[in-house]
Amino acid sequence: MNLPSADFAQLAALAEQNKSCQACELRLGCTQVVVSDGNPEAHLVIIGEGPGGDEDRIGRPFVGRGGQLLDKILSAVQLSRDEVYVTNIVKCRPPSNRTPLPLESETCTSLWLEPQLALLRPRVIVSLGNTPTQYLLQTRQGITKLRGVWHDYRQREALYSAYLMPMFHPAYLLRNDTRAVGGPKSLTWQDIKEVRSVLDGKTPQGLGDLRAESGQETLF
Repeated sequence: MNLPSADFAQLAALAEQNKSCQACELRLGCTQVVVSDGNPEAHLVIIGEGPGGDEDRIGRPFVGRGGQLLDKILSAVQLSRDEVYVTNIVKCRPPSNRTPLPLESETCTSLWLEPQLALLRPRVIVSLGNTPTQYLLQTRQGITKLRGVWHDYRQREALYSAYLMPMFHPAYLLRNDTRAVGGPKSLTWQDIKEVRSVLDGKTPQGLGDLRAESGQETLF
């Protein structure tokens, strides 16, 4: 995907504006705003929950142990950090790494994440864990039920859509280190292989018909 130069400029401007955000109280307790990392021309955008201590200190998402595991997961299907775009549902570290509050997720998503996605226009979004998955899909169902199933993500007013695959967060995998068949790591391996197949051109089963029935223009 070749991102138009105007979109590159808008994305850079958005990042600079994001860094000076004071829209919620999270900014008061963090060292810096952690906007994103990776390739803005990528077909895959990965969305986590929020920066942790390492990310807050360094200024890049997914650089701690969870980030190292994420890199291994991507490498297993021949993807590198240079081939994806990584960000979070909130850009400032929550106190003591707590789960972002609903208002914090709403504020950060409407101001920053949705404009990011509208400019990036990836083919595939991977949401890691409960917080980004539940917010993006507007559901209370947990990641255990939602993971491994393709969803149709549409921005407000249907200005942009993508295939969305929920997956377990790397932090959860670190706490559940079993390699048993049917365990979290085994399921994540199945999920990332499915993501790779859609990046390679496969259409997720069922979504094509749903989009056709909607009567709205599709990007794919």
